[in-house]
Amino acid sequence: METQIKFDKDYVAGFSEKQGEPDWLKDLRLQAMEKSEELPMPKPDKTNITKWNFTEFSGHSAEPESYASLNDLDEAVKILVDTESTDQTLYIQRDQTPAYISLSEEAKAHGVIVTDIFTAAKEHSSLVQKYFMQDGVKVDEHKLTALHAALLNGGVFVYVPKNVELQAPVQAVFVHEDAKAAFNHVLVVAEDNSSVTYVENYISLKEEEAVFNTVSEVIANSNARITYGAVDNLSKNVTAYVNRRGIAGRDARIEWALGMMNDGNTVSENVTNLIGDGSFGDTKSVVVGRGQQSQNFTTKVVHFGKNSEGYILKHGVMKDSASSIFNGIGKIEHGASKSNAEQESRVLMLSEKARGDANPILLIDEDDVTAGHAASVGRVDPLQLFYLMSRGISQADAERLVIFGFLDPVVRKMPIEGVKKQLVEVIERKVR
Repeated sequence: METQIKFDKDYVAGFSEKQGEPDWLKDLRLQAMEKSEELPMPKPDKTNITKWNFTEFSGHSAEPESYASLNDLDEAVKILVDTESTDQTLYIQRDQTPAYISLSEEAKAHGVIVTDIFTAAKEHSSLVQKYFMQDGVKVDEHKLTALHAALLNGGVFVYVPKNVELQAPVQAVFVHEDAKAAFNHVLVVAEDNSSVTYVENYISLKEEEAVFNTVSEVIANSNARITYGAVDNLSKNVTAYVNRRGIAGRDARIEWALGMMNDGNTVSENVTNLIGDGSFGDTKSVVVGRGQQSQNFTTKVVHFGKNSEGYILKHGVMKDSASSIFNGIGKIEHGASKSNAEQESRVLMLSEKARGDANPILLIDEDDVTAGHAASVGRVDPLQLFYLMSRGISQADAERLVIFGFLDPVVRKMPIEGVKKQLVEVIERKVR
């Protein structure tokens, strides 16, 4: 029988001290723990999460072995990375413990930092403190953001200095085996006139029950560009809260390509705040739901800067008895003149019991702007199937081709070939 750990301020203080964290992070944790006891749970639109387990788990830390080399990786992880390369920037985390890290010669030469979040907090303390849960995700947004700050137990810090345009991508792989709880924080910062492509994978190798509370903060300062690719592939026994937040400065660009393939109940927020004039945000996401799972996806772009552009493209496929809510929100604040907000959400349902709900929302507080939205929920087009089958293709293969064509606008945007291949294989497995 597992002993239930009491997660309180004493536990948090002890955990922080064990990690050798700076005082500012320990204090932030303790304040967050106190707030978590008072703050309400988030209330995602049209999805009741009151019975989902985000707070009860028996363990908070694990210490698995590191990988001596990439050859020691599980086969499911090997296909995600280039096991032959000796010159790549790669971070692999195993059950919330840093297990492998390498920096390319290019990254080293330009002073790029890629390291686990705890090492970053100790060795680059003032830099992490400047950005960690300050202008992106706030500690006191609700109970789950407070718990995230209090119980942070993994993650990665990526920092690109001014005027550095990193050509090769930075890759992070978060491997879930036995961990009961993952409070994972990703902090990606691109300083003025810099650029970086960051790609991450969350992958379960076992069917262990777990709670995932993951936050990503993506900071693109003036004239910086960040391309952020992700494939979430956690098992059906993982309940996941995912919060990805972008902050774009003047003339900055943040582009998201997200494959959200979890098999368990998931609530996801993806918000891009276009703070600076001339800033640009583009979010492309694909979802495949199956079994009995329930999911809620909110994608939001908020325009603060003049001449800012925000685009949302979401394609979802639902099968079996899965249900998903797709909320797309384009908000143009007063003063963000000459801005453009566009969004498109489309859901394809493959069975009678599947449910998909696409909700496009435009909130406009400025006159001199352009905005538009499109949404559709339906089944596979019988005319498309007829056309393909008339050319000798079986119905099953015809449906498969239609589905892949439907999801292709996001799949082809994945920046790393191995990750793109994995996303295709996950989609293939889920819709088969």
